[in-house]
Amino acid sequence: MSKVGVVSPAGLDAVKRSGSAPRLGSLEGKTIGEVWNGVFKGDQTFPIIRKLLLKKYPSLKIIPFTEFPHNSGSDNPSQQRELAQRIAAMAKEKGCDALISGNGA
Repeated sequence: MSKVGVVSPAGLDAVKRSGSAPRLGSLEGKTIGEVWNGVFKGDQTFPIIRKLLLKKYPSLKIIPFTEFPHNSGSDNPSQQRELAQRIAAMAKEKGCDALISGNGA
């Protein structure tokens, strides 16, 4: 009996997955950055999210999306990677413990 090889149409993973960062225990006293890609009404939703978070965690510091760069609707993978690396470096410089990077439905 001969063996038959099978190739998955899904292909191989292009990027090694490393998992998610651990969740913060609490937001009290933390610094959170807002990152917006210019698409789903972040200019309207982030102020609401900001207000609700500050009400619940008064010692929270929030760095608004306006202090981070974005390319509205950019779908160029190399530009996205470069921008993500720049944002990560800026978040670190600004002392962010976490980022809100999506808030749309």
